[in-house]
Amino acid sequence: MRLLYNSGIYLTNAAIRLAALFNPKARLWVRGRKGIFDKLARTVDSGADIAWFHAASLGEFEQGRPVIEAFRKACPGYKILVTFFSPSGYEIRKNYPGADYIFYLPPDTPRNVRRFMAIVRPKIAVFVKYEFWVNYLLAMKRAGTKLYLISSIFRDGQIFFRPYGGLFRSALRAFRHIFVQNDSSRNLLKSIGIEQVSVAGDTRFDRVYEIAQQAKRLPEIERFAADAPVFIAGSTWPPDEELLVGLIERYPDVKFIVAPHEIDPARIEKFCERISRPALRYTQLTPQSDLAAAGVLFVDTIGILSSIYRYGRWGYIGGGFGAGIHNTLEAATFGLPLAFGPRYGKFREARDLVTLRGAASIASAEELERWFAGLHDDPDATGRSGTICKEYVLQHKGATARIMDEICR
Repeated sequence: MRLLYNSGIYLTNAAIRLAALFNPKARLWVRGRKGIFDKLARTVDSGADIAWFHAASLGEFEQGRPVIEAFRKACPGYKILVTFFSPSGYEIRKNYPGADYIFYLPPDTPRNVRRFMAIVRPKIAVFVKYEFWVNYLLAMKRAGTKLYLISSIFRDGQIFFRPYGGLFRSALRAFRHIFVQNDSSRNLLKSIGIEQVSVAGDTRFDRVYEIAQQAKRLPEIERFAADAPVFIAGSTWPPDEELLVGLIERYPDVKFIVAPHEIDPARIEKFCERISRPALRYTQLTPQSDLAAAGVLFVDTIGILSSIYRYGRWGYIGGGFGAGIHNTLEAATFGLPLAFGPRYGKFREARDLVTLRGAASIASAEELERWFAGLHDDPDATGRSGTICKEYVLQHKGATARIMDEICR
């Protein structure tokens, strides 16, 4: 099985290098790892105690960020290394001030792992949620690294619970402690003899609560809102945007902020052509822009959506007509009633919010308009749903403290 696993790693790397010829994201993946061991050797302090935090991408980094920052405060003698697998995490957070070193993770081949471990020699390592690189994990077990997995979720169909999953079960045993989000994950792990497990919850709740407390003031958004009620559609895809057209036209008293998940000027232009209300793009705003007169503002930049939610009265989260909805908690923590598409079943917080009636799943433009009409015409209903969302976040925060109690023993 080890040979099969390593062969899969080599084949995957070769496929990404081939894709790099025509795919920008794959090209970043390859370029980011060029000469990486020389960079590590030049940068990492060989005499320091290293705490290594690894995240697959941006979402997992934000999930792990509260633990990184709590660790920095609790253990100031450590140097912190953050690694990413994906360009969508590294390229956005490569200048994150909470870490001493930030790199791409070299592919999980035996040779790469030996070179990485010889340079970094981590005393502590924290992997976030779903990353199970077998060679790295087993190498850290042999080296005596204190290894933790946080905010993880396990499901019955995963390879760990299959008869042929022995290699991956041995990798799980490398963890000194595994912090899971729910009881079902803990019970699954115990069924295969993994006992070093506790239910800590999801650190995302701590992160979104912290974001809400530190949300940036955005003067342009304040000028746009101009005391009007604001509907915010975050991380939208074309099927989501198709539903919003009618809503924008039907409610001229409401201002709409649309933040596409992928910034495509042609798509934004096409959207503008379908609506009669004046629309502006955030990156093209000038002091002369008549924000108060505009009805729609397209956020064609990254990094500010979590702060924009503070200005909303209602929210829509995109992705529910594709692979799955995006982050609902960033909006929920500000007390926005939420709607999203039908593909939300993988996300516990979305299921909970629907059950509690803080959020609603919609499958068509007609359903979206019925949901919104019920809130728009009834401020008390808006307040009740928004309060449910906000209190849900407050009730579930605290995972970071539980994790730090174990790590700092």
